[in-house]
Amino acid sequence: MTRRRSKKNKTKNTRIIWGLFLIAAIIKVAMDLKAQEDEQASTPGHIVVEGSLTEVKTNPKLAAVEKDYTGMTVSFNPRLHVPNWVAWELTAEETKGKTPRYNKFQADEDMEGSADPWDYNYSGYDRGHMAPAGDMKWSEEAMRETFYMTNMCPQAKNLNTGAWKSLEEKCRQWAKADSAIVIVCGPVLTDSITEYIGDSRVAVPERFFKVVLSPYANPPRGIGFVMNNGRVDGGIQRAAMSIDEVERITGHDFFAALPDSIENIIESQNDFHFWSTLR
Repeated sequence: MTRRRSKKNKTKNTRIIWGLFLIAAIIKVAMDLKAQEDEQASTPGHIVVEGSLTEVKTNPKLAAVEKDYTGMTVSFNPRLHVPNWVAWELTAEETKGKTPRYNKFQADEDMEGSADPWDYNYSGYDRGHMAPAGDMKWSEEAMRETFYMTNMCPQAKNLNTGAWKSLEEKCRQWAKADSAIVIVCGPVLTDSITEYIGDSRVAVPERFFKVVLSPYANPPRGIGFVMNNGRVDGGIQRAAMSIDEVERITGHDFFAALPDSIENIIESQNDFHFWSTLR
């Protein structure tokens, strides 16, 4: 009887020991995961965000209808017939795309207030892409959608083919260098609109903005630009400024998904010299 009880106790003790081992293992795994999360959060090149980095808090004074396309998100202003802003991520892999240029401008029939391509005819202004076709060569659909008029603004030719184009090319270089960047651009609609074109009365902006975030660089960084709708003397370097300054000018809030501590640092930066060295 004593021998049986001893054997039973021994089995019971073994189960307890194994149970304690299992609990200890679970606790260790949980602690390791927590330590890993803390390390990632404190690593300059790693950002933990709440939401999407392409989300923008639009200036509340502007009419706005948002639409997600294949490769971009557009906040469209149906009263002015131009976008408030266009946002997209550009990865290094996407810059290798080979899709040929689509080159057929068209109204977005699903978007109320969309301009027509002929609104720009004989106006003296180009149909200026916000999200450039050159960033969407990774997808035929994404390429085609950049030619919707919801992605267009009236741009002076010497801006569209000059500093604006140069900045687009720079962004592709930066995406290759940093693995991915997030871009938001559009017209500055806080300026007084004094000129309209076409039967739709498409607003002609006096200035344009672009902000760029490199979230996976170590450390993460950002920069902004504002250009007059015409010749940009001094090139894109003269147009460079902090994202904070672009927010002040436009009334938009960019990259709100970033933790405040990181957002405050990134959006105060204006180091064009460093960006210009990236290849």
